[in-house]
Amino acid sequence: MDVFLLIRAVAALAVTLGLIGLAAVMLRKFGPEALNRLVSHRRERRLQVVETLVLDPARRLVLCRLDGEERLVLLGDGRLLDWVPAGAPSPSPVAETQPEPVV
Repeated sequence: MDVFLLIRAVAALAVTLGLIGLAAVMLRKFGPEALNRLVSHRRERRLQVVETLVLDPARRLVLCRLDGEERLVLLGDGRLLDWVPAGAPSPSPVAETQPEPVV
């Protein structure tokens, strides 16, 4: 009788571990999308990342939308380098003034 109890315990352990493994695979495959669907119905997010561009290994440009206004962010070395409105006009070059000749 002891052999049957041992076989029954091993089979129960195998079924339990199989169910845990199946749950882990299902959560990995379907979990993020299901959670995003549940969260997105609750409220609209104010901040969205529209696009990113890697300039070099240390710097990247990120185009963000905050309350309908787009901003261009330059990130690098773990810190914010620049924060510019995306629709802002580019600064015009300063015209060099010629010194007046001394008479």
